[in-house]
Amino acid sequence: MVEWSDSERKTIASVWGKINVGEIGPQSLARVLVVYPWTQRYFGTFGDLSNAAAILGNPKVAAHGKTVLNALEKAVKNMDNIKSSYSQLSQLHCEKLNVDPDNFRLLADCLTIVIATAFGPAFTPAVQATWQKLLSVVVSALSSRYF
Repeated sequence: MVEWSDSERKTIASVWGKINVGEIGPQSLARVLVVYPWTQRYFGTFGDLSNAAAILGNPKVAAHGKTVLNALEKAVKNMDNIKSSYSQLSQLHCEKLNVDPDNFRLLADCLTIVIATAFGPAFTPAVQATWQKLLSVVVSALSSRYF
C-alpha cells in the first residue's frame, strides 16, 4: 500500500480540480497515438489515424481520451485503494483487449506533458513529482493482472 502525506493529497486534489477533462484527455491520448504510432493497433475501429492531423481531429480519439481521463478520477477519489479500484479495468485490458501494459506508462507520460504544458509554471517540479507518484500507482494497478 502506498502512503500519502496530507500535502500530497492536497496537491493531487488541486491538480485534478484544475484539469479540463474535455481538453486534457483527448490531447493526451492523441499524443500517445502520434508519438508512439504502434499504439494505434488497439484503435482499429477509430477510423483514420494516418497522421497527426487526422488523429487530433478524430472524434473517437477525443471521446476515448475523455473516458480515460474520467477513469483517472477513481484514483483521485480512492487514493488508499487504487489497486482494487482498477481491478476490473486491469482485467479488461489484460484478458480481453490484450493491451501491452507498457502503454499505460506511455499514456501517463503523455498526460504529464500535456498537463505541464497547460499549467505552465504552476506545475512545479514538486507538483510534478507528486502527480507522477499518483500516475505510477495507477499504472501499477492497471498492470497488476499481467503479472
